[in-house]
Amino acid sequence: MSDSSTDRSAAPVLEVWCDLQCPDCRTALDDLHALRARYGDRLELRLRHFPLEKNKHAFAAAQAAEEAWEQGRGWPYAEALLGRVEELARKGEPFLVEIARELDLDAEEFDTALIDGRHILIVDADQAEGKAIGVSGTPTYVIGGERLDGGKSQEGLRERIEEIADRLLAGQEH
Repeated sequence: MSDSSTDRSAAPVLEVWCDLQCPDCRTALDDLHALRARYGDRLELRLRHFPLEKNKHAFAAAQAAEEAWEQGRGWPYAEALLGRVEELARKGEPFLVEIARELDLDAEEFDTALIDGRHILIVDADQAEGKAIGVSGTPTYVIGGERLDGGKSQEGLRERIEEIADRLLAGQEH
């Protein structure tokens, strides 16, 4: 899923396996912004949910992000949450609705979505797929069939992602 308008068959996909209450994922935002600036629509960034048990509100945050995608503001919502992980840890689920309100989203619909659990299956499916491909921490990136684990260190990851993306894009030109 992504709010990118690129032709999905043409753009290489960078899956970003993320826990929206994870400080390391917040740090990764700088890399994501740099990748967006460098590639624009030529690289599709796709958020995948991998809430970690140690982060009490991460599963609800993933559901809230899905609601933001339904309302057309997935990335802005995810980035707003990641920018304030400590606040989420302190305030809990009411903070998820507060962020929605700040972004002029339908906050009541967020509240209802968190209560009725309409997005749980998507989050569960992401988490199961992540485990199946060996994701164990966040952020983890998957591009061109390669898994890059940023949970331990993000050192050099952006450069590695760029190498793979450049190779994939060069392969499309032939």
